[in-house]
Amino acid sequence: MARFYIENFGCRATQADGAALERQFLDRGLERAASARDAEIVVLNTCTVTEGADKDARASIRRLQRVNPDGRILVTGCYAQRAPKELAALPGVTWVVGNSHKHRAAEIAAGSQIAACSDAACSTIGSSSSVVSADATSLLSSSTTSGFVPLGQLSSDLAGRVVVGDIFAHTELLAAPVFEAANQRTRPNLKVQDGCDNRCSFCVIPSVRGQSRSLPAERVIAEVRSLVEAGYREVVISGINLGRWGRDLESICRPSAASSVSKQTTGSLRLEVLIRAILDQTSLAKLRISSVEPMDWSDELIGLVASSPRIARHAHVPMQSGSDAVLRRMHRKYRPWHYRGKILKIREAMPTAAIGADVMVGFPGETEAEFGETRRMIEDLPFTYLHVFTYSARPGTPAAEQSGQVPAVVARERSRVLRELGSAKRTAFMTSLMGTTVEAITLQAGSAEFTGALTENYLKAKISGRHDANRWMDMKVEGVDGEMLRGKAIDAARQ
Repeated sequence: MARFYIENFGCRATQADGAALERQFLDRGLERAASARDAEIVVLNTCTVTEGADKDARASIRRLQRVNPDGRILVTGCYAQRAPKELAALPGVTWVVGNSHKHRAAEIAAGSQIAACSDAACSTIGSSSSVVSADATSLLSSSTTSGFVPLGQLSSDLAGRVVVGDIFAHTELLAAPVFEAANQRTRPNLKVQDGCDNRCSFCVIPSVRGQSRSLPAERVIAEVRSLVEAGYREVVISGINLGRWGRDLESICRPSAASSVSKQTTGSLRLEVLIRAILDQTSLAKLRISSVEPMDWSDELIGLVASSPRIARHAHVPMQSGSDAVLRRMHRKYRPWHYRGKILKIREAMPTAAIGADVMVGFPGETEAEFGETRRMIEDLPFTYLHVFTYSARPGTPAAEQSGQVPAVVARERSRVLRELGSAKRTAFMTSLMGTTVEAITLQAGSAEFTGALTENYLKAKISGRHDANRWMDMKVEGVDGEMLRGKAIDAARQ
């Protein structure tokens, strides 16, 4: 029986796709391998959000060639959707499967014939395909910014190996829970939304993941119930643009008289409706919401998170820049004063909540004055952590063609400044919790000395003594050790 191994790169959405891929392979009767070295089929589930992500994938392919020369490599994910011919040209790559056909990756790797649609017709391709066109050399050397390869343009050498279609015609949404780490099977992450209808000038994601689409509420509820029945006490819901959940389901879900979600909906389906349904229809102890764009942090959503003890006090609100001019060049849909107002509302509603942001430095044309606006906004706002990114030009995006590309040395220095600022804010937040009681979930069975945990407000912690994994408990904060809170359990019996 063939064995498979999946290596995931990038964001939580990609990790969630990897979990769904694993389900595919297991359902087809393949076995998990302990490592890539031991597998007959190795799946690389790639990211392409930065140039560095592309480099990581290529380096992994070269490494696999060395450690497992007989293994067959299937490359899928966002890089495969964006640049399939580039990947197909690499030695050792057996198949390239775009996001458009990721839901059939196991079928492809198992050798079944598949139906894949070109822009003009639908053809069946497989190991015996007779689709012929231009020679492989010219195909591989030609460039494409969309990543879409019509089957009619594939040579006989590539037709059975490259399966990529129009991502904007793609309606599948892979869904399976993914865990933070292999040795920490707590806090499963469930992707409930994929794709994005925004068109930020720096972002390649819409062209590789397609339009926004949502996992129907009934399926979300079923997945959460399964996780609760399996014993999990926190579930994280995530998406590429999570705040847009449900917008594409309105015409499908709302007319259904049988749908409990529909009954409580008088207007459009929104994320708040899904959250209420999870709370009402499952016994989940704690729900955590991942990144939500500032436009989608409605007063109702803020109030819901603040009022329910079953929702983690945690708001991640992408910022990108504090400069109005830069936000306009990015094609972001909010202005600095809008963003500031949302953050202050969240802090007022939840005084001890974790509040985090994504921030980009080095966007084309970013001046020292514009960077200063970002730095000052971060200084003024009550963030507890930052994710700082350096701009990376992505082929086919408007920003890649803009003038005024910021020198790498300047971007690195700006990144350093913001990372230090973020670290100082995190330390100040941890210090402010001294002597208070916080909720924390244990991540794995502890030693006699202490047990690792994560607080409701997204801080690493260590709790005195040995405790079982996957348990919520109240912790009295006694100190700060580096980037971790230190404390003792005052309600160790709590589940």
